[in-house]
Amino acid sequence: MMLKLFKENIRIAFGSIRTQILRTTLTVIIIAIGITALVAILTLVSALEHTLSSDFASMGANTFNINQYENTSRRRGGREREIINPIISYPEAVAFKNKYNYPFTETSISFTATSTAEVRYEALKTDPEIKVLGVDEHFLVNSGLETNMGRNFTNFDVSNNTYTCVIGSDFSKGILKDVNPIGKILSIRGAKFRVIGILKEKGSTFGNSQDLRILIPIQVARSLFTAPNINYSLSVIVGKKELLDEAIDNANSTMRRVRKLSPVKDNNFGIVRSDDLINRILSITQYLGLAAWLIGIITILGSSIALMNIMIFSVTERTREIGVRKALGAKKSTIAFQFFIETLLIGQIGGLVGIIFGILIGFGIATAMHFSFVVPWGAIVAAFVTSFIVALVSGLYPAIKSANLDPIEALRYE
Repeated sequence: MMLKLFKENIRIAFGSIRTQILRTTLTVIIIAIGITALVAILTLVSALEHTLSSDFASMGANTFNINQYENTSRRRGGREREIINPIISYPEAVAFKNKYNYPFTETSISFTATSTAEVRYEALKTDPEIKVLGVDEHFLVNSGLETNMGRNFTNFDVSNNTYTCVIGSDFSKGILKDVNPIGKILSIRGAKFRVIGILKEKGSTFGNSQDLRILIPIQVARSLFTAPNINYSLSVIVGKKELLDEAIDNANSTMRRVRKLSPVKDNNFGIVRSDDLINRILSITQYLGLAAWLIGIITILGSSIALMNIMIFSVTERTREIGVRKALGAKKSTIAFQFFIETLLIGQIGGLVGIIFGILIGFGIATAMHFSFVVPWGAIVAAFVTSFIVALVSGLYPAIKSANLDPIEALRYE
């Protein structure tokens, strides 16, 4: 019985919506605009978070880097002061690696030799936008990189300064297209390098390709790319995650000894955990989510008023119908439920339209910015809940008003 009554209410609600199609359409559009803004921004935020998580999670939660700077500014006396730290020189990097003997750790030294290299293969050459990194045999593991073909550097390659290289995946789509890259000879600044490995594709981060780079042994890179004040990076991986905090403390004291800092002096270097870096970046995306809710709430508030107005007008238009139904024995709850169903249908239609357009807009922007798109289930649930609340709030007063109409006065209404 209840199911039949519910179906009948749905049928009547659709009939009522068809009779006032223009007002209903405008209300649905207003609701959809708010939901679209909400879903689009939340979809974009989800894509950004997924991209950042994919980029940094591969480094592992048990890795930390020692760099020239931290990723935060220091404040003293309530005022921000610029801190200029000395670069990490090669002797300092080597000294740290030799002195740092914490258990279950492995240290890697690397540096960016150039970001504008031109690489040649036979008669073909790349645009001068290739990044060349000087690395040791631990760099790939510590950076969360893997080879798709071939192999990583060995201690023999690095110790004996072999002219070998590991290349990014984009080379297989460019100058090494349609050939097996392993064993091929590439020319960098006139030096010949034999390809021993190809990295797995990493994609782009903020428009910068992670696959247009070449890794070469660090001493070979130092001999080819000489420049003053080269800044080196140290990366440390800890075999057991529970030892990470102690390993960082030990690394901090070791680096202070390398730099001969007195106990009263602050660190003039930065130690950055891989999980801290992503957490800082992801915390920024929370503001985007708040902005999405603010925009959505403002727009949805307007749509709630519009929906309430259309339902009040519907009650007024159908006053005589309500009187007839009450005269035939319809209960107050039946009348109220009928108008509430109509409000709920309009709200959910607007929510569904907004979700579809919001996902499409978010997908388009994410694709244009090279973000990894994921289905924003959280945004979809939030949109459905929001549109339901809008319908609940907007339909409450019209439903109560229709239920409380006096049947005699309603029958006399013209």
